[in-house]
Amino acid sequence: MLYKIVGIGEVLWDVFPHSRKLGGAPANFVYFVKKLGQNGLVTSKVGDDFLGKEIMDSLFKLGLAGDFIQIDSEHPTGTVDVKIDDNGQPDYIINKNVAWDFLEFSDRWKKLAKEADVICFGTLAQRSLKSRRTIIDFLKMARSSTIKVFDINLRQNFYSLKTISQSLELTTILKLNTEELVILKNLMGYSSEKNDINFCRRLMNEYGIKLVCLTMGEDGSLLIDESDYYNHPGYKISVADTVGAGDAFTAAMVIQYLEGRTLEEMSNSANRLGSWVSSQIGPTPVLDEEIKELFYK
Repeated sequence: MLYKIVGIGEVLWDVFPHSRKLGGAPANFVYFVKKLGQNGLVTSKVGDDFLGKEIMDSLFKLGLAGDFIQIDSEHPTGTVDVKIDDNGQPDYIINKNVAWDFLEFSDRWKKLAKEADVICFGTLAQRSLKSRRTIIDFLKMARSSTIKVFDINLRQNFYSLKTISQSLELTTILKLNTEELVILKNLMGYSSEKNDINFCRRLMNEYGIKLVCLTMGEDGSLLIDESDYYNHPGYKISVADTVGAGDAFTAAMVIQYLEGRTLEEMSNSANRLGSWVSSQIGPTPVLDEEIKELFYK
């Protein structure tokens, strides 16, 4: 079955020391959704400038439609300065007051919200009041059956407890990493809770969340639903850089969830794709045949 899967939020250029790569979690997520055979759509905004035109060209070359990319004549296209440390871990400097800080809830977006089977969103694009209202309205206009994936994606200081709580109230699947888990515990006053499963179940009970995914880098992942959990040890690979790996993980996990797979099956697929992306350069590598076979078998 072909699902309409939307990534809403930031689309931008990740500017590395010697190159520039198309980035932003929603765009990366949708790229992998498309590569795994589903109908992925990016909803974002770029400036009416050279970098914005290059983003539109790059999306087209990646096989992604730009139909729901808005054009901003007043604000520049988003850019992020990325530095990779010796362990392949990225450090981001995210520039402010760019096009995706001014998302508009247009009539076309309202129609898309009603049609979406899955909506993936995070906190970064909610750093401005304008875009936060648009994203929340988009989620609220979706059908009750729509799966809302909150990939929390905490960056710099572009988040607050209010924004996180408002997002959790609309969440079906929550995804976060170990660093974000610590931050969330502290923000919510549960820093003394040492059992991650207990804390995640507390969130599930309080907000009506169906699935929580905790990614743990080279140590794999922990998936928790209402009755069970599965701890995957991860796959050992040689890390090139981890940019985009989490978005690939989310895409694989969501598609497996839609297909009614078990926690173990979701974990196997998501960790396999996420680890493979970590072994490649850039957030949107071309999938090799071995990886494709795992998902198209």
